[in-house]
Amino acid sequence: MLEGLSALYMREIKRIYRSIYMWIMLVSQPVMWIIFFGSSFSHVPSEFLQEFFHTNNYIAFILPGELSVSMLFVGMFSSMSIIQDKRFGYMKRIFITPVPKYYVFLSKVLGGVTRGLIQVPIMLAVAIALGVSLNLNLVSIVVLVLALAFLGIGFSSLYSVFTLWTSDWQAPGVIANLINLPLMFSSTALFPKAFFPEWLQDISNVNPITYSAELGREVLLSTDPNWSYLGILALFALIMVIIGALLSRKYMTAE
Repeated sequence: MLEGLSALYMREIKRIYRSIYMWIMLVSQPVMWIIFFGSSFSHVPSEFLQEFFHTNNYIAFILPGELSVSMLFVGMFSSMSIIQDKRFGYMKRIFITPVPKYYVFLSKVLGGVTRGLIQVPIMLAVAIALGVSLNLNLVSIVVLVLALAFLGIGFSSLYSVFTLWTSDWQAPGVIANLINLPLMFSSTALFPKAFFPEWLQDISNVNPITYSAELGREVLLSTDPNWSYLGILALFALIMVIIGALLSRKYMTAE
């Protein structure tokens, strides 16, 4: 049965590599975020950056946050893939095979996470080209990839759950508009928690993107990571994927 999951996952990967438009987005999106948004604080006094961002380079601060936000957006593509397969009849053909429904769900989640992780080396290379000094070694890279993978699994599972029983093209976009911006701006991906009002800090404390962004900064900019953050992200991924797998077995429809 694992061969079924592997085949479904490889189909998702082939869809990524065969689409020139997907590659344009995968390359251009992180580059534009880093260059344009990261440069918005380029003339801010270094004393201000050091006091509030704990770095002299805002791009260094935003890099782990943008890596985390990119894993939020891959969830939308996972749900869009489910809708597309329903609309073109592919899901009907899958459901007449012995492959469990939750394998379809897992393949979408894993495909979305892979799509997001492709952006990691691109964004790291752009940041280095812009003069950011990063603490890159085997441990930091493994921890960063694990944190982002857990975050991507969690959000891909969450998004996919919303589209298990619908084939409406508008569903992923509506869900993204309701979830993406609040999650992004209530985390520490773009700004430190010290800037937030108290009620927003409370939301940030339970936002998984905050833990991924903070852990990324600790492994890329320093050498003292908080390992509990990785455990929190792993728990988030586990809970979301279990919920998604259970619901997909009961509620995933072919159209």
